Amino acid sequence: MSDVLAVTEHRRGELRDESFEVITAGRELADDAGGDLHLAVISGNVDEFADDLNRQGVDAIHNVEHGEEFNHDVYVQAVCALYDDLAPTFLLMPNSVNGLDYAPAVANRLDLPLVTDAVGFEYDDTLVVTREMYGSKVETSVEVGGDRFAVTTRGAEWPEAEGVSEAEISAFDFELDESAVRSTVTGFEEVGGGDVDISEAEFLVSIGRGIEEEENLPLIKDLVEATGATLSSSRPIVDNGWLPKNRQVGQSGKQVTPKVYLAIGISGAVQHVAGMKGADTIIAINTDPNAPIFDIADYGIVGDLFEVVPELIDQFE
Repeated sequence: MSDVLAVTEHRRGELRDESFEVITAGRELADDAGGDLHLAVISGNVDEFADDLNRQGVDAIHNVEHGEEFNHDVYVQAVCALYDDLAPTFLLMPNSVNGLDYAPAVANRLDLPLVTDAVGFEYDDTLVVTREMYGSKVETSVEVGGDRFAVTTRGAEWPEAEGVSEAEISAFDFELDESAVRSTVTGFEEVGGGDVDISEAEFLVSIGRGIEEEENLPLIKDLVEATGATLSSSRPIVDNGWLPKNRQVGQSGKQVTPKVYLAIGISGAVQHVAGMKGADTIIAINTDPNAPIFDIADYGIVGDLFEVVPELIDQFE
């Protein structure tokens, strides 16, 4: 059997969205290969995390108790030990800050080919991984040689797993080399305007060049208040200093997956779309009927935002 081992992720006591997305990705790959999907839960409240991760498609969950937060040395040892024990064909890890920290070390230690930032894959005796290049303007297919593979999956490319499974949950014990654990997390410090995490918002009102000048921000903020949404933006707004960096959506900002994404005056450049295309419902307001944002929008309004937005505020109020 060609099994899949997927490593989940948590931060500051909460499972990250990537953990539920990698279940969907892992199940897809396991179905192609005719194998089982195993999850690794390392550190933190592993029992509680395992219960939350016991979603449809999961066959087994392996808990590794050690510390509360991510630690490079612990993850490398734990993942390698679990891989050696299960001998899966595929090892999936999130293409996150933490994932990219330990994934290369794990692949090197296990002598596995590593393909990062996957947005899709297929397996039919050969693994073909889909990646995006040149600011998501080009999609490429990478055929990976060998019979064992390591892949990191991009966030927001697969839907979060749902439902409930009856996966076998067990503790995985291995002999940790304490002398090789050379760092530890002592605390967290918010950096650069951490007043809100737009990646957690369910409704985002996002603005682009179309608002023309900073003096027009109060109009958008009135809409945000009326709708109960969270304010975000494309890169030019942040570059102009009108909003802080933590409000930026896109390839150089944050990836978001809200239930509703209202794009106001945003043309829809590929760098921006890469950060928000996973939204459940996308609504766009733009004066240009040929704006690329309309290619992915579920609903579109071709019109002047300075006429449309006040009407929306009146309707919500």
